[in-house]
Amino acid sequence: MDIGNPIDFTGRAVIVTGGTKGIGAVIAEAFLAAGADVLVCGRGEPPELPGSGTRRAHFRSADVRDPAAAAALVDAAADRFGRLDVLVNNAGGSPDADAATVSPRFVEKIIALNLLAPFHVAQAANRVMREQDAGGSIVNIGSVSAHTPQPGTAAYTAAKAGLLALTRALALEWAPKVRVNHITTGLVRTESAASVYGEDGGAALAGVIPMRRMATPDDVARACLYLAGDLASYVNGADLAVHGGGEVPARFLATARGSTAEAGEHPFSSS
Repeated sequence: MDIGNPIDFTGRAVIVTGGTKGIGAVIAEAFLAAGADVLVCGRGEPPELPGSGTRRAHFRSADVRDPAAAAALVDAAADRFGRLDVLVNNAGGSPDADAATVSPRFVEKIIALNLLAPFHVAQAANRVMREQDAGGSIVNIGSVSAHTPQPGTAAYTAAKAGLLALTRALALEWAPKVRVNHITTGLVRTESAASVYGEDGGAALAGVIPMRRMATPDDVARACLYLAGDLASYVNGADLAVHGGGEVPARFLATARGSTAEAGEHPFSSS
């Protein structure tokens, strides 16, 4: 069996939504390093575009919550590159909000960004990909919130759960020309992690993750390369967990802390 270089994307075209910063920028850089032509989008152009060596991503301003803007984004990529092989629906997120008092407008915006926008861009991408001999691949970036809700994330959790279900539905409808898969991300260490997870960027949370560390954006990017590439040519409708094994259940943590405290040890010590 000759699979050549399974992460060679030379001659392929990729869109990464929300690809100007954070996880999205690292995903864009990974595809650029693998040889792909990449178009990223965001609400505003960043001071510096994602790059690898001398190669840089192209940028288009787009609010992907707008179906017309989403379609125009895909058309721009197809016009510039002559094709579209991969879409990574990365744009998303939400601040915490109390479900008892949150406004309807807030809920609508969160659902639009995390569920409707991925659908709009995927629908437009499918129209291009299905006409290509090689088809295409769509990767939706999800969250552990879809499986394990946290306080303050009701709208976000509902949207991300919907994104996972949408992934499976589109995989069923659009195969075999277009594969659609999902990545469940957990805690990811990014530049903005300090404001969310503490000044140590989340190091204190490592003890509740079986892998003993938060994910890095590179971990998510490598998963995207796999799902979009030839090694995953028969992977469709999958949910790939990139969360280090999830989180240790609170009941077990409490028990472990109690037993190790009596022994004078730190729970989940790596020694």
